[in-house]
Amino acid sequence: MNMHKKLATLSFIVLSACQPQSEEALKDSNFDYGDYSPTGEEVIISREEYKDKLYGFWLGQCIANWTGLVTEMDKVGNIGDIKTGSFYTREDWGKPDLPSIFSKDGKPSHLSPTIDFVFENEEGVWGADDDTDIEYIYQSLLYENKTSFLNGEQIREGWLKHILPEEENYLWVSNQKAFDLMREGMVPPATGDPANNPEYEMIDAQLTTEIFGLFAPARPDMARAIAILPIQTTARENAEWISQFYVTMHSLASRVDERLSMKEKTQWLAFKAREVLPNDSYSAKMYDFVKGLYEEGKSWEETRDAVYQRYQVEQQDGYDITSKNIYCNGCFAAGINFASSLVSLFYGEGDFKETIKIGVLAGWDSDNPTATWGGLLGFMMGKDGIEKTFGRTFSEKYNIHRTRTNFPNDGMDTFSKMAEKGLFIVDRVVQDEMGGGIDLKKNCWYIPPAR
Repeated sequence: MNMHKKLATLSFIVLSACQPQSEEALKDSNFDYGDYSPTGEEVIISREEYKDKLYGFWLGQCIANWTGLVTEMDKVGNIGDIKTGSFYTREDWGKPDLPSIFSKDGKPSHLSPTIDFVFENEEGVWGADDDTDIEYIYQSLLYENKTSFLNGEQIREGWLKHILPEEENYLWVSNQKAFDLMREGMVPPATGDPANNPEYEMIDAQLTTEIFGLFAPARPDMARAIAILPIQTTARENAEWISQFYVTMHSLASRVDERLSMKEKTQWLAFKAREVLPNDSYSAKMYDFVKGLYEEGKSWEETRDAVYQRYQVEQQDGYDITSKNIYCNGCFAAGINFASSLVSLFYGEGDFKETIKIGVLAGWDSDNPTATWGGLLGFMMGKDGIEKTFGRTFSEKYNIHRTRTNFPNDGMDTFSKMAEKGLFIVDRVVQDEMGGGIDLKKNCWYIPPAR
């Protein structure tokens, strides 16, 4: 059986059995837990295991984000106003980092003299960055507003409260334009409408909305529903569909067959998420092109080079960013970075280290695809799985005030507390939106199928 047919016939099993617990389950004091009678059709998920996986999401995302920043915009091709030389290859891992297109003095990244993993030890503090900070804002807004669906005013008020207006605010392209429009009084989703935001095809929504998939475990329909307005805050068309692709993968990560290998799991998730991409879109054609070369046995470097040639040089499949003559040939665009992320996903084959290494070396906005896969794989592995992979422990401290503002405790938080807040958000989604149930004695969720 070929891989396509195998992926199409894979079945689901539950994430964990639901057994009576010896310790009292975590309970949100701001939420009324109702009674629920299971029908036998539900997916059953352990809340205790899920909390560990949410911790793994934040830890894996931070490791991959900060590692990806070492090579961010080092290699974007040689079209237009930027000349960066040949792309990196696997031989460059561990070798000196080269300057990015942002470098004003010709010096490489200050994060690491070589292209290597960037860690925070147990005494350190992970700094927020644009791959984690707006997801942090959205999680906080959902919890504070006691809702599963943020409205436009809540999003606008949250952005204005927590994002610095004029200083270095770690916003770029579509996020920055949407923020400017919010400051002028505009409310999402108008801030992502192409009529108002010319940057709507950029990568921004990918960075800010993947977590919504984790708020609706095993139900990608619900995940996309609660994510649609946050996505449309900055994106439309292909950038929106690509973001829905990532949200779908994150939601289905709770439902993937645990008997599969990590390679099979990640490929099944991608296979299912491909269904949200319109077949005539350039994002769908990028997916099919990258996956096809992977299945042909091409190396990841060959596939990455073919992506550059096909989409930035030849502008095939409707991807015409090059003709728009924007800075760095659209190196921030959702499209080219989606194709690049698929290279690291397929060739990484579910291995955390290998996936991040390829993402770091693949080029363009390299911290974004790495953060995406670091978060997803970190969720699937959990805290202990990540620590086992690297043979070490890490800090769980997180400083949201590195990039954002106006949070309690001077912006200091921990992955444990962030995971707990995420757990409570899922409680509300499961009970109030899915019509499912929460068993606090067995510490599990009953998640009914979509109707």
